[in-house]
Amino acid sequence: MDHPTPRVISDRPITFGIVAGEASGDILGAGLIHALRARYPRARFVGIGGEEMEAAGFHSLVPMERLSVMGLVEVLGRIRELFSIRARLMDYFLTTPPDVVIGIDSPDFTLGVERRCRDAGIPTVHYVSPSVWAWRQKRIFKIAKSVNLMLTLFPFEARFYEEHDVPVAFVGHPLANRIPMAPDTAGARQALGLDENKPVLAILPGSRSGEVERLGSLFLAAARWIQSTRPDLQLVIPCVNRDREKQVRGLVESLEVALPVTIVRGRSREVMAASDVVLLASGTATLEAMLLKKPMVVGYRLSNVSYKLLSRLVKVPHVALPNLLARKPLVPELLQDDATPEALGAAVLERLENEDERTRLTEAFTELHLQLRQNADERAADAISELLERSS
Repeated sequence: MDHPTPRVISDRPITFGIVAGEASGDILGAGLIHALRARYPRARFVGIGGEEMEAAGFHSLVPMERLSVMGLVEVLGRIRELFSIRARLMDYFLTTPPDVVIGIDSPDFTLGVERRCRDAGIPTVHYVSPSVWAWRQKRIFKIAKSVNLMLTLFPFEARFYEEHDVPVAFVGHPLANRIPMAPDTAGARQALGLDENKPVLAILPGSRSGEVERLGSLFLAAARWIQSTRPDLQLVIPCVNRDREKQVRGLVESLEVALPVTIVRGRSREVMAASDVVLLASGTATLEAMLLKKPMVVGYRLSNVSYKLLSRLVKVPHVALPNLLARKPLVPELLQDDATPEALGAAVLERLENEDERTRLTEAFTELHLQLRQNADERAADAISELLERSS
């Protein structure tokens, strides 16, 4: 979708306070900075951000990686440092108030910052909705007190905020602009050294150690089941880093029957682009597979205790983003006890061999891709500019 060149709104010296806590937020922040600077050429940008934002002219008060903490145990081990960082950030924002404060994702950290800034009279924006529409829905009341504006990546999120009278703007997903409408499957296969004339199954058991531990052997067993019917099938597993690569290689080597698998580090989008079908864990990868127009089978397992707990808390009928976006089951979700090697394998085989289903999915995924291709950086900057001009 084309977006008109933004006009300069003001050449007054505006200060944008931005807080991003992880790599995905850093990328969003960098795009937003470029779009805001086109509207406010004399703007300055300060807070917490990473290398992408700094390259766009951002001043980070603290290295962003000090906020990038995963897991409860890690958070508890760093709790004093995290409190210290927030105190330093708040001291800066409250003594030299920016014109607006924008928290990007990382809601456990950023919403608290936004609440205090808003209480001090500084307009606040939160970019990337927490999964409040899916579970712990009472968080909406905290969000309503913390932000003047919520920016969402998906339309179903915006509907939830509208229902709760929280000012919101759906801006689209940046990936929808970065990923072309038609994937270069042949080019991706060539780049990965795969046979262009044989079918490819991409296997993505997750990016975290626990996910790979739970799903890796399950997905490999499903792949072996499929290969017994389709020995021509090429199997490719992308691993997010060296540790996951080592973990996956260990799982492959521990199989009783040898399974020919190509393992690559990184390049997950390229691997999906090269594939005919993707077998994957639920998560952001399902969005990428959809944007690449790839048939997929989603499988997931948790510990029984976690699954029972989440089943009571989660308020949505689907877990895969294509199904949430379409509001109907476009792709199969095989969860917990339903996620067996045979069931996963049969679902993959169906999508590998049913040409009518592949055509139907391509049409549905193209429609969803267009819905999300809104030029998110520009739309987010427009919404923030409107808030800023109203406030001033």
